[in-house]
Amino acid sequence: MGLLYTKFYMDFDEEEWTSISNNPIVFQTKKDNVSLEIEDTSHKSYKLIFKKGAKFNMFRVTGKFRLTWDNDDIV
Repeated sequence: MGLLYTKFYMDFDEEEWTSISNNPIVFQTKKDNVSLEIEDTSHKSYKLIFKKGAKFNMFRVTGKFRLTWDNDDIV
């Protein structure tokens, strides 16, 4: 399971992602090779590329967001 913390809210392109749950917040990819660029709380940048059907979870924690995903969903 991948895990990152960020202070920034993320926007998801409606052509690539669909919201499948609001509580907890879960997004799912609509196609292959969907990328996300994330800056974590220590200002390190990550570029993740997801397979079709991959799920990405976002939990609001005091002052930041906890992001998780299944590593098998990463290209």
